Amino acid sequence: MGTLTSCSFTSTLNLGFRSRPNRIDFTDRFRLYGRRDYTYNLWSRELCLRKRHQIVGLDSDNNINNRGLFGGFECSASGRDGDNDGGGSGGEDNDVSKESNFATVSTEETAAGGEADSEKPVAVSSRPPTISPIGPAYNNFQVDSFKLMELLGPEKVDPADVKLIKDKLFGYSTFYVTKEEEFGDFGEGILFLGNLRGNREVVFAKLQSQLAEIMGDKYNLFMVEEPNSEDPDPRGGPRVSFGMLRKEVSEPGPTTLWQYVIALLLFVLTIGSSVELGIASQINRLPPEVVKYFTDPNAIDPPDMQLLYPFVESALPLAYGVLGVQLFHEVGHFLAAFPKKVKLSIPFFIPNITLGSFGAITQFKSILPDRKTKVDISLAGPFAGAALSLSMFAVGLLLSSKPDAAADMVQVPSMLFQGSLLLGLISRATLGYTAMHGATVSIHPLVIAGWCGLTTTAFNMLPVGCLDGGRVVQGAFGKDALVGFGLTTYSLLGFGVLGGPLSLPWGLYVLICQRAAEKPCLNDVTEVGTWRRTAVTVAIFLVVLILLPVWDELAEELGIGLVTTF
Repeated sequence: MGTLTSCSFTSTLNLGFRSRPNRIDFTDRFRLYGRRDYTYNLWSRELCLRKRHQIVGLDSDNNINNRGLFGGFECSASGRDGDNDGGGSGGEDNDVSKESNFATVSTEETAAGGEADSEKPVAVSSRPPTISPIGPAYNNFQVDSFKLMELLGPEKVDPADVKLIKDKLFGYSTFYVTKEEEFGDFGEGILFLGNLRGNREVVFAKLQSQLAEIMGDKYNLFMVEEPNSEDPDPRGGPRVSFGMLRKEVSEPGPTTLWQYVIALLLFVLTIGSSVELGIASQINRLPPEVVKYFTDPNAIDPPDMQLLYPFVESALPLAYGVLGVQLFHEVGHFLAAFPKKVKLSIPFFIPNITLGSFGAITQFKSILPDRKTKVDISLAGPFAGAALSLSMFAVGLLLSSKPDAAADMVQVPSMLFQGSLLLGLISRATLGYTAMHGATVSIHPLVIAGWCGLTTTAFNMLPVGCLDGGRVVQGAFGKDALVGFGLTTYSLLGFGVLGGPLSLPWGLYVLICQRAAEKPCLNDVTEVGTWRRTAVTVAIFLVVLILLPVWDELAEELGIGLVTTF
């Protein structure tokens, strides 16, 4: 006679051990009851197998050892207690799940006594015991989360490949492996820690070529700084380790059709916001009812928007200038990426009614070979956009200082020049104290286009997340430096120290769209050189000067705008 054992772990999970002579069957007893119970069944199956090992026992060849038992055991799992529509084992199993919530048999007693006494009653407990056969006790949500991550997460590196690579790729002459850890965002890769036995660039190039010979194009090899290393490398620089990921996991996916559609829609919206900026720049010529509706908070009835149609044509030059800066910015990225064989995604322009555009989100569609490439490509776009914006700003100021160009001028509030310390000082030096120290200032539309372009470029060069500024800081100074720069930037934006009234919307945009740092390069260790670091430092300093507002006392002292109150 066999021993009937059934156990139930939660209100939604039943595990049963039932006697079946000379046969063990674990395949037809598992059924799914929705997505939530699927992870429970997988966990339950593992638990049953472990329980089976404890009760039945396996010898060194994984053969079942039935000493002390009469027959085998069958493990079943169901999504709910007493469910009669599961099929499979019929009424016998259903009676087991209905009549008993928990019944346990001591494995120690079975092992010691040789065979269980079939006449001895089974002890039944009405309260579920605390079961931790595979580690600490987890609640249902944790078990669900762990199993869901395993099911939906990326495929991990094959252990057989790890052993082969460890034996044939690394060695005493290149890199001696002492430890292995998980690598990647979800632990889907392997990080090899150990001792470097040569020049890091030479060793890395050798390991890359050998990996291609052994595994083809199945894996990508990364050289990164060793995490939590206590001392630097004896040859100089940080200690390095090597991470391995599958190509389909580590390399970005191609741009989909829906992404092209979204990019097109965003570009159309950006055109509209740029035209709106051009219309708003003619505020002194707009109909009074339109101006009142947009400036008076008590205005309720919207005006006839057809009144704005005559001003669209005169708004196009400014809109062209704003869009030209953004397109030139993206062209700079693509021109720098092309000779380095780095693929970029289509730009996703972000419309903004104040500046015309927040810029564009452009993703890397290739793994960058090294940090120098990251800095060069990331800097090329802002430098191109800043060059065009500065040219338009300078030409616009020169045209604004000529009386014969008065027909093309627009009137803007002089307080707008307090939005930037650097640009306000340049405007004051060009236009003079008399022109700037008034309620309004007559300027050419190119000044507005250049101002908006420089401001947008400066915002994109903020050292945070995967903005261009975040990428160049990460490439020039490392990921740890980016964390410090990012916290400082968020603090300055939060207190309105940088960007003035634009700081809050820009900070929200970064937090929503571009807060994550860029992924590491294949060679994420080699330094970028002194001149690149110097260029990044100068660029960040200019960004601060452009985005730093002029406080009222200094503006009154310098003659930037007309300040009536302090």
